[in-house]
Amino acid sequence: MAAVETYVPPRPSRLPPVLALLRTVWHGDGDLLNLLPGAAFSMAAGELGYSRRSIKLFNDPELVRRILLDPEGIFPKSDLMVGALEPLIGDSIFVSDGAKWRRQRAMIDPAFSKMRLTHAFGAMVEAVDDYVKRLRESAARNEVLSLDRVMSELTADIICRTVFSTSLDTGISRDVFDDFAVFERGVAQVKIWRLITDPAWADVPQNDDVLAACKRIRHHLGSLIDTHMGDDAGQFDDIASAVIAARDSETGEPFTREELIDQLGVFFLAGHETTASALTWAFYLLAMCPDVLRRLRAEVNDTTGGQDLTFEATRALGYTRAVFRETLRLYPPITFLPRVATQKTRIGRYKVRKGALLMISPWTLQRHGSYWPDPDRFDPERFLPPQEQDIIQGAYIPFGAGPHTCVGAGFAAVESALILARLTREFDFLPEDAANVRPVARLTTRPAEQIFVRLKTHEQSPVVQDRA
Repeated sequence: MAAVETYVPPRPSRLPPVLALLRTVWHGDGDLLNLLPGAAFSMAAGELGYSRRSIKLFNDPELVRRILLDPEGIFPKSDLMVGALEPLIGDSIFVSDGAKWRRQRAMIDPAFSKMRLTHAFGAMVEAVDDYVKRLRESAARNEVLSLDRVMSELTADIICRTVFSTSLDTGISRDVFDDFAVFERGVAQVKIWRLITDPAWADVPQNDDVLAACKRIRHHLGSLIDTHMGDDAGQFDDIASAVIAARDSETGEPFTREELIDQLGVFFLAGHETTASALTWAFYLLAMCPDVLRRLRAEVNDTTGGQDLTFEATRALGYTRAVFRETLRLYPPITFLPRVATQKTRIGRYKVRKGALLMISPWTLQRHGSYWPDPDRFDPERFLPPQEQDIIQGAYIPFGAGPHTCVGAGFAAVESALILARLTREFDFLPEDAANVRPVARLTTRPAEQIFVRLKTHEQSPVVQDRA
């Protein structure tokens, strides 16, 4: 067995720009990770090959900070991202900018306060408990499961329960989940040649099945919202009810019904898909690193004494949280944070023309050789004292940075600690074909093919499978 501290998990090999382009075309799946040249992991900033509109990658933390803070208001969310997501989430907090974004953020923030998360924790626990029962049955039958599917279903159920007070097993929630799967598969297909040849602000065509899925999702979300706005609205005390009750501080106006569909669509999209992506990679990494798993499991047992996990306990799981943070470093759910320059300008010493696509990539920034020792190595201790103090400010941005930091970051931290603690205490996840796992950039950073696993209850399998 190789030592944990030497483990380098899967990533695309580093190639010169032309070979990276040819590799992407060869795979034919629009994966932008394959398109990144080797120089992207050492440059402070630079052009990503040739394109009609100019695509610049920024890795320097100070320049990244300036772009994301955008004090002049000239670097809005990329037209490519907005065009891809608008049919589903409209002009919501995920894609808006300026005064509209500030209004939305101010109204939404209270729904994710610590008090609200403490209240939502009970629904999280219920969802995990119910799913653990299903996993025990699968383990008893020695079934082969998709790790991706397991994490997607579990996090979607948590979102349904905490946002809408309904489980994923209800018909409407299951319909939303299934249509989101159609959306995620279809919307993420990047046409490489369009990326190279199209001008800025060109239309982003969507497949008919994606548009139909978006229409169905919005209809279903509207139905869920309506249950919270009728005569029985007072019985709900969840995130949706908090957002419905929110008022603009200047006008006193609430969100309209369409705005509510936009915002709650973001919660479902970001709240289950991004966390599911990260947890898929976390459980894969734990399966490949038995020493890390043993240490995490010991921390959980020591912290809980074998009792139920409380909200306070999740905040005390320092090593468990470090494992998740290191997973987010290596496999950030949002691979790219694209912005577009609305006017000719200069960022540091770099000239930027109007319409240029400014690529900020947590994937390259968090694997950059100038900011991280052995950047491709899996090492949760980076996020424990005293090593944590050596992390360069601005070099770790899995949830974005500045005022646009993800509103659900705290929610994800609690949810991930709960899931990691509960599932590792109960099960070993044994990959069927670990050697062929390959990451790709789709809507989120996902395995190119599903990771299939068998589950063994911890009591049945005290020795974790070694890496091949």
